[in-house]
Amino acid sequence: MAEQKDQSTSIPLSQAENGEQDPEDPAKSPPSSPNMSTRKACCFVLQSWVSKKFMTGCVVLFPVAVTFFITWWFIEFVDGFFSPLYEQLGFDIFGLGFVTSLLFVFLVGVFVSSWMGAAVFSLGEWFIKRMPFVKHIYSASKQISAAISPDQNTTAFKEVAIIRHPRVGEYAFGFITSTVTLQKDNEDEELCSVFIPTNHLYIGDIVLINSKEIIRPNLSIREGIEIIVSGGMTMPQVISPLERVSRQNQIIPLSRMM
Repeated sequence: MAEQKDQSTSIPLSQAENGEQDPEDPAKSPPSSPNMSTRKACCFVLQSWVSKKFMTGCVVLFPVAVTFFITWWFIEFVDGFFSPLYEQLGFDIFGLGFVTSLLFVFLVGVFVSSWMGAAVFSLGEWFIKRMPFVKHIYSASKQISAAISPDQNTTAFKEVAIIRHPRVGEYAFGFITSTVTLQKDNEDEELCSVFIPTNHLYIGDIVLINSKEIIRPNLSIREGIEIIVSGGMTMPQVISPLERVSRQNQIIPLSRMM
């Protein structure tokens, strides 16, 4: 028994000389100094601050970089139409083809606005609609361009609409495309054809709804398209119906007169 006690309490001579301690024994482990814990806390705070500021910089620079890249790509793409022509003539000026392309688009708009240009455009459109695969791409592209057209012809979106869809308590953005009169025995009902995009701007559902149940917000067609294309990220914080905006505009002048 005495020998077992001596063995259990004895410490190797090498550990005693070097001053080593058993790491498994918490009583023999050296206590952590206050300077070390303060240093760790400072490192953690600094690392968190650097990470947060780095992510803030990424969030700020990402839309700027994307906008710059797309704009630069668009300029180079449009500039490539007329740049080879100017290179053959001996003019190597960056941006000259881009300016020429903008001028070309403007002249096309002026030409199509005339009766001769409209006739030529209708003839070309007739040929395109006879092509098997191209006609679907052209029809979808024309619907999008007609929606943002400043002429607001019969195929364009008329107004932005908010309707209760698909159930009560939920609202959906849509575009009023046309109106139709539903004849009943008692009285006729005016219905609006509302196009509700589901996936892309040219894919969606058509809903016929009573014109009195439609909320017409103070949003333009382009603002409505931006909301749908961006997935609701460009949604304004406050949306007011046009009736309320017109009432406020009428009340303000009266209050000023009084």
